Amino acid sequence: MRDLKVILVQSMLHWENAVANRAMFAEKLAALKDPTDLIVLPEMFTTGFTMNTWLAETMDGPTVAWLREQADRTKAAIYGSVIIEEGGSVYNRGLYVTPNGSVTYYDKRHLFRFANENDHFTAGTERVIVELGGWRILLQICFDLRFPVFSRNRQNGARADYDAILYVANWPDVRSYPWSQLLIARAIENQCYVIGVNRVGMDGKGIHYSGDSAMIDPRGAVETCTLGKEECRTVTLQWDALEDFRAKFPVGLDADGFELDL
Repeated sequence: MRDLKVILVQSMLHWENAVANRAMFAEKLAALKDPTDLIVLPEMFTTGFTMNTWLAETMDGPTVAWLREQADRTKAAIYGSVIIEEGGSVYNRGLYVTPNGSVTYYDKRHLFRFANENDHFTAGTERVIVELGGWRILLQICFDLRFPVFSRNRQNGARADYDAILYVANWPDVRSYPWSQLLIARAIENQCYVIGVNRVGMDGKGIHYSGDSAMIDPRGAVETCTLGKEECRTVTLQWDALEDFRAKFPVGLDADGFELDL
């Protein structure tokens, strides 16, 4: 299996302005010089973390089309979340788009009730794993990070369920320490790579975000973006290192069995 190159796009967001955000991210992605396998954008990257669900788009709307265009142009998969309306419900929906135009989505399971997200959005019920270059990747969004049972890596025959987790977020600076520590915990306990991409700057509600975007390897070693700064950082997920570590220290063999009640 080959290594994966991933670009973490740590960025400010224009408040509730999808047109401006798409233009901004298009400019950032156009400036990327080296080829990559995967590009990760923040949570609600077209609007910021707003409860104004009238901003919702549909799956045949401009942002899904834009993601397809960007994935085709960069020849990389892209993941980020957007407010999507479907079937009369509104979701904080993670969109994973590949260069061939296919779209896989994950609806945020754990809604952030402290911002009343649960009053405006419908929670997802499916656990979603995608495949990229032979890697299995679990899709997650922000507050999901606090719920380790939902993201527990389980042995599936000769392999674990997944090899990496993606968390996209609007995680405020005031709680940056839990963000950083929980990302490390998820990597260590699941023997996988973890990528967390968070926004920076101030949102329309006066909440500040410091970013703290990072890649954590299965041993818990951290590679971070520059604190509080906009940055596109390339990291590499190393397959041989992951497999070697799992083989030498197969903690998953003693994991507790359980079923998720969704």
